[in-house]
Amino acid sequence: MITPPSGARILLATQPVDFRKGAHSLAALAAEVLGADPFSGAVLVFRSRRADRVKILVWDGSGLVLVWKQLEGGAFRWPPVVDGVLRLTPVEFAALFDTAR
Repeated sequence: MITPPSGARILLATQPVDFRKGAHSLAALAAEVLGADPFSGAVLVFRSRRADRVKILVWDGSGLVLVWKQLEGGAFRWPPVVDGVLRLTPVEFAALFDTAR
């Protein structure tokens, strides 16, 4: 199980990103599109166009940590984007980090 830092803000990009982007490109994208400081300790979550993969980026105080995860065969259902916001229930959010899924 991957656990976000206690008290961390979690920001989820509603638009899919190019999964060829690495940590520094995603950090720049977070600053530009999300208006988030990628070095603040916030957990930044990006999804692929098919929504079957996620990249999770977080600053751990000494460097950027990038986690890449494939979501298996429809095991995770993304909720719809409403008014530009994607809301996840605590159970849905935990499913993104659950390595057993």
